[in-house]
Amino acid sequence: MTTRIAALQMISGPAVAPNLATARRLLEEAAAAGAALAVLPEYFPLIGADDTARLTAREAPGSGPIQEFLATAARELRLWIVAGSIPLMASDPAKLRNSTLVYDDQGRSVARYDKMHLFGFRKGEEYYDEAATIEAGSQPVAVMTPAGRVALSICYDLRFPELYRSLGVFDLIVMPAAFTETTGRAHWELLLRARAVENQCYVLAAAQGGLHPGGRMTHGNSMIVDPWGRILARMDKGEGIVIADLDPARIAEVRTQLPALRHRRL
Repeated sequence: MTTRIAALQMISGPAVAPNLATARRLLEEAAAAGAALAVLPEYFPLIGADDTARLTAREAPGSGPIQEFLATAARELRLWIVAGSIPLMASDPAKLRNSTLVYDDQGRSVARYDKMHLFGFRKGEEYYDEAATIEAGSQPVAVMTPAGRVALSICYDLRFPELYRSLGVFDLIVMPAAFTETTGRAHWELLLRARAVENQCYVLAAAQGGLHPGGRMTHGNSMIVDPWGRILARMDKGEGIVIADLDPARIAEVRTQLPALRHRRL
């Protein structure tokens, strides 16, 4: 039996309330289209010109307006939500955890993953150093959902295949992201399709996609990839949803025809 899954693409700005309103509208679209599971992009509650706003918006685990919004949306829409990433308190008071929370269709938080790999990049005047304000997570996480066993990850994690190997066998990788236009144009599709092929699973990538009010350009190209590496649905830039059906029979077919997961030696 297939399960409909949705990637939500946004262009988040520096104020939380308008971003939550956009997220709610897109979640409603996904639910109306029959999705059982929807994934928001990384940093969906806010993207500012610098990291100050995210530090200010940090919430304690289990409480706060962003988490209340997510629980309410999941419960009212009867929708499983992978909440992109939100800023949570860290053990270092000067930093935050960039965390994805999973809510079931009753509005209960059933899983949390803290981004383990922190992005660093320098090319000319373009510069990023997530480690300056983010405290890295340490534990890979997978969770059972209506779409099967789901491997959680965030953005830069995509470049580290050992993260997914450590989780064993699963049906779906979710990849909320805010890839830069520079790195996204070069590597985004390549990496998504590679992760799908090597793990013989579906990949759902929900991205930030466009020019943000603070001047940042994100790559977008939210997509859903099947276990053979075929792109089932895709969106370039702008706000919207990407929908496809996850088919367990297709996963089984690929793994039977090419039993690479059983051939592993390491």
